Amino acid sequence: MFEIPTSAKQHDESRQGEALLLEKDPKKHNGRKLYIESYGCQMNFSDSEIVASILLDSGFETTRDYKEADVIFINTCSIRENAEQRVRNRLKEFESAKAKNPGMVVGVLGCMAERLKSKFLEEEKLVDVVVGPDAYRDLPNLIEKVDEGSRAVNVLLSREETYADISPVRLNSNGVTAFISIMRGCDNMCSFCVVPFTRGRERSRDPQSIVKEAQDLFHAGYREVTLLGQNVDSYKYAAPTADGEEPAVNFANLLELVAQVNPLLRVRFSTSHPKDITDEVLHTMGKYENICKYIHLPIQSGNSRVLNLMNRTYDREWYKERVDAIRRIIPNCGISTDVITGFCSETEEEHQDTLSMMDYVKYDYAYMFAYSERPGTLAAKRYADDVPEEVKKRRLTEVVNKQREHSLERLQTYVGKTHSVLIEGLSKRSDKDYCGRNDQNAMVVFPVDERYHVGDYVKVYADRCTSATLIGRIVD
Repeated sequence: MFEIPTSAKQHDESRQGEALLLEKDPKKHNGRKLYIESYGCQMNFSDSEIVASILLDSGFETTRDYKEADVIFINTCSIRENAEQRVRNRLKEFESAKAKNPGMVVGVLGCMAERLKSKFLEEEKLVDVVVGPDAYRDLPNLIEKVDEGSRAVNVLLSREETYADISPVRLNSNGVTAFISIMRGCDNMCSFCVVPFTRGRERSRDPQSIVKEAQDLFHAGYREVTLLGQNVDSYKYAAPTADGEEPAVNFANLLELVAQVNPLLRVRFSTSHPKDITDEVLHTMGKYENICKYIHLPIQSGNSRVLNLMNRTYDREWYKERVDAIRRIIPNCGISTDVITGFCSETEEEHQDTLSMMDYVKYDYAYMFAYSERPGTLAAKRYADDVPEEVKKRRLTEVVNKQREHSLERLQTYVGKTHSVLIEGLSKRSDKDYCGRNDQNAMVVFPVDERYHVGDYVKVYADRCTSATLIGRIVD
């Protein structure tokens, strides 16, 4: 059993709306309302919960309706071009609301704010505040500057900021599942990615603050947490002491600590990097029933030359070995991935390598995209974006079609079996059905049973499946 070093410092989820408080003392409201929208990765959704906590402490209330808000923030993503265009379109939609309420403050947060700060302040006349991922503590001061008639910006990156002492406000919460950010930034320099430039260098949170957050969530009724990081496998924290440092806590150690909070608290994590995921992590997953048997392991490309151009620091054979290790140590583990088609100079044969890798792994799910050059990345500086758009899209279609086959094939292996499912809420299609996920992250839909409620674990026998969902019934 792994224990936290004794000298470690103690610390007292496409749109998000009204907040639900989590063990926060009620503050005197200042009469102003906050509205936040989030785009992109889970880290952005988690960051919005931190922002809400900071501003609620300053007296703000949250609202689901941007038209009645005094402060509007969009938490942005710079990973793909279409995400940036969506944000620009959304800002234009806020224009009429701002015209009716001249005192309204509109701000852009996150990765896109850091990367496009000058354009937002100079070209997007609607934007009053631009704030990067490491400057959220400064938001009350920045809003005050806007109130005084100035535009405000803070996009400074930090080598220390982890927001470890802030209890996030759970936005748009189902009261059952929650994110816990365990680290910030990224030291991997994948040539297609802007994250190292927009989120800064990697730094890990104190493990005790993470465990305490998990404990608080469990006591508040939550039954599942997802540990978040750009690369969770590189998590490492060593507490300073008078004699140097305590032994470092790595990701496998942290997983064990969170799993030990309570057997009824499910633990998930995202995202893993193929170069860093260790057998120690896999054995820890196998040791604890409440650590879900599901790993998101981005491949990006199945060809070693393309992986080298992407600066992924592993090759095709290394990735296959890691998949083999997962299948050997956790035979029933679900695996999902990310795939990019049409990266710089990718040939047809190299594209076929990606398809053959998909056949080798048979992923449960995949996030699939055609390559979109991002300004400022290493790929944009070094390589020509020379694969024609029609070729990118055709290759993407082939990847998507293959993944549909594999997703159905994987779901069919779960049919005829009984699964432990955490009830997350009612099905989107019918209030007569519950929905929740099994250990492998597959969505399961089953009839409402009045003996059980949201937040309960139930045993569900899967009778059949669609292309994306298991359909079953509760069994005693």
